[in-house]
Amino acid sequence: MLTNLTPQPADKILALMQMFREDPRENKIDLGVGVYKNAEGVTPVMRAVKTAERQLVDSQTTKAYTSLAGDPAFAKAMQSLVFGDTAPTDRLAAVATPGGTGAIRQGLELMRYADKAATIWLSAPTWPNHPSIVRYLGIPMREYRYLAAERPVVDFDGMMADLAQARTGDLVLLHGCCHNPTGANLTQQQWGQVADLLEKTGAVPFVDIAYQGFGDGLEEDAYGPRLLAGRMPEMIVAASCSKNFGVYRERTGLLMALAPDAKTKGEVQATLNFLNRQNYSFPPDHGARVVQMILDDPALRADWQAELEDVRTGMLGLREQLAAELRQRTNSDRFDFIAEHRGMFSRLGISAEKVARLREEHGIYMIGDSRMNIAGLNSATVPILAEAIVAVMNE
Repeated sequence: MLTNLTPQPADKILALMQMFREDPRENKIDLGVGVYKNAEGVTPVMRAVKTAERQLVDSQTTKAYTSLAGDPAFAKAMQSLVFGDTAPTDRLAAVATPGGTGAIRQGLELMRYADKAATIWLSAPTWPNHPSIVRYLGIPMREYRYLAAERPVVDFDGMMADLAQARTGDLVLLHGCCHNPTGANLTQQQWGQVADLLEKTGAVPFVDIAYQGFGDGLEEDAYGPRLLAGRMPEMIVAASCSKNFGVYRERTGLLMALAPDAKTKGEVQATLNFLNRQNYSFPPDHGARVVQMILDDPALRADWQAELEDVRTGMLGLREQLAAELRQRTNSDRFDFIAEHRGMFSRLGISAEKVARLREEHGIYMIGDSRMNIAGLNSATVPILAEAIVAVMNE
């Protein structure tokens, strides 16, 4: 049996990480891996997380399972964080999942279970694991235009033209904020137009919100999901705590499904529980419990929000610094979009050949499509990156 297996394509990001580790140059810069790093190049444990974990260790009396859906207190806290008071709780079903990726997988499982003929629409480009999971599950897939060809900004007219072809019951996957890999976000006005179109076509929004708090702020970053929750009869949301709580290895996520009415919510919740049972039975609890403790404790939440705001503004500062450095060196506004984008990622819009030269000649590692992790920089390495970009562009 095992001799019949065929090699799987290597994950480009993991391969890039290995290349970086093996590079002996001391001045190398890692802008590939999608994790937050501080100025010292460390992914820190947040203060509130450390405090909550100590409290949990001291107070926890059992490691018994919670439930198939996970701890209800975690779901309630996260629903409030993402939706505020816009989503009717009597219509909202939820299950804890192993990270945001687990939430996406379970959301797609729910889609397939409900309607095998439905198509999912993905932005072009999107996070590579989105289409990978979709193809693995055998779900019909189409793309909608997202990034303009001439400049790294949202091609909203193209996006709307493509999504106008979606049919009733199709899923439209939207990035809640901090679009990965581009960093280019919808405006509030554009979110409203997307909602209008979804109401017209009957397509169902599936929002992936993995970076709430990394863009314009906790409340601002939730504008799109909250708008849709107040208007749509059905909706799916995959939320991740990996980035904004820094609990990457704890695999903490939540899948939420907004049902058209309270009766249907019960059926949806039972189905989500069933899907959890089939995939991994009970979801992990440690990270979920820590997140819930932080969100429900005013002092811990205030400290977490303060540190998260420092993270957010730090990335904005790096964006502004890099855009200014490139403006000065190129004497053009070609890269001003970097300061306008939000979150950890932006695409430089340079060729794969130039990306390879950045790696080979300057020790700067980024994904082949020129996606770079802004959080991999600090104030000292920004000028080095800018100088290298100009060097590969001019030669």
